[in-house]
Amino acid sequence: MSEAAGKKAQIERVAMPEQDAKVRARNFLEVPTGYTVKMAQEEASRCLQCKKPGCVAGCPVSVDIPGFIDLIAQGDMTGAIRNLWSKNALPAVCGRVCPQEVQCEGKCIVGKKGQPVAIGNLERFCADYEREHGSGELPPKAGTTGKRVAVVGSGPSGLTVAGDLIVKGHDVTIFEAFHKPGGVLVYGIPEFRLPKAIVAQEVNFLERLGVTVQCNAVVGRTVSLDELFEEGYDAIYVGVGAGLPKFMNIPGENFVGILSANEYLTRANLMKAYKYPEVDTPIPLGKNVVVLGAGNVAMDSARTAMRLGAESVKVVYRRSRDEMPARSAEIHHAEEEGIELFLLTNPTRYLGDANGRLTGMECLRMELGEPDASGRRRPVAVKGSEFEIACDLCIVAVGSGANPLLTSETPDMKLNKWGNVQADEKNGKTTKPGVWAGGDIVTGAATVILAMGAGRAAADSIHDYLTLGW
Repeated sequence: MSEAAGKKAQIERVAMPEQDAKVRARNFLEVPTGYTVKMAQEEASRCLQCKKPGCVAGCPVSVDIPGFIDLIAQGDMTGAIRNLWSKNALPAVCGRVCPQEVQCEGKCIVGKKGQPVAIGNLERFCADYEREHGSGELPPKAGTTGKRVAVVGSGPSGLTVAGDLIVKGHDVTIFEAFHKPGGVLVYGIPEFRLPKAIVAQEVNFLERLGVTVQCNAVVGRTVSLDELFEEGYDAIYVGVGAGLPKFMNIPGENFVGILSANEYLTRANLMKAYKYPEVDTPIPLGKNVVVLGAGNVAMDSARTAMRLGAESVKVVYRRSRDEMPARSAEIHHAEEEGIELFLLTNPTRYLGDANGRLTGMECLRMELGEPDASGRRRPVAVKGSEFEIACDLCIVAVGSGANPLLTSETPDMKLNKWGNVQADEKNGKTTKPGVWAGGDIVTGAATVILAMGAGRAAADSIHDYLTLGW
């Protein structure tokens, strides 16, 4: 590391202000409150402007990170957001929910001897500044090509495809099964992490560019892919996510008070239970809540339960803290808010009363053995370590699978053994001519930015197909 880099590393990273933990644990307002202009410029000044920036290599959509950060440092906020938009149609979303610590920030040279540049915070700042102070001017678009593209699903990969193709001159229509666009961004991620107004603003940005959004359109039921081709669409992108809930198949799973994180978060977010009692969405309100799993969905579920009035919330996970797949920031925030972690613990059966309602669960203590296929150490039960946890609500957040609603109606689009769509890793092409796919329906449940990266690759391939006949 050069002397200049060493000096930059010694400059303390600018922390983003956030709500006090005791206050935010009972409200749904966003936890971090954002940088001021002064704070953003101070943090931007920590960037080394590397000639071979590792941060860009770590970004799935190849954002020009040094470029937009330099523009912030110079005070050119309009130039900074335009730089971001050239690679990322959803900067306000990515700045909030992407795992920067293992992607762009994880490759930051300043982070080798100190704290990495807060790339995610600066990306969020850019998007928020434009929303609050910008002119609303849109980026330039290419002339119309006369080609029509149908995008099935309005999650992060679908929105990315739509944003990329509309500026290339194609006519784009998004088909969304729910009554609101945004996919997992609106049904899966809570208000305190990603305000719904932010998602609506990003979708509105695409609509102002010319993208048409059709909600309540269940492709695979109301219309098939073949019928979309018959209606005149030249290419189709499938980005329907992985919304099929998984359970653990242990005794007592039918007791009242056990539900999937998919359902719980959809009720809390998309159906606005977070506004209870202003909006009277039916949602279980437990006093003693247990969440099974330790990914971001589990953290979101646990923190939502606390905000909906739970007296205690426990996260039960069969491995150790080191193996928890959730972002470290989310785990940290959860613990600050009073969420308890029951690690190296595995549920073996649910307990209920005579009325069929959940009263608790029986668990086993675990210890870690040799690594399994996932690369994580395999949990092994400790004999004779059974114990019980009292609970009246259990939210199961142990993963999700591919919803067969569309794929079962499209036999010429091949699936893998898990029911995910088979698609070329480089460009998203499926086995069905004229159809591309990407995001969780291809990879299984993953991150927002990886879904966006798949969307970017597919959009480039679709554009070549429409203009060059590839």
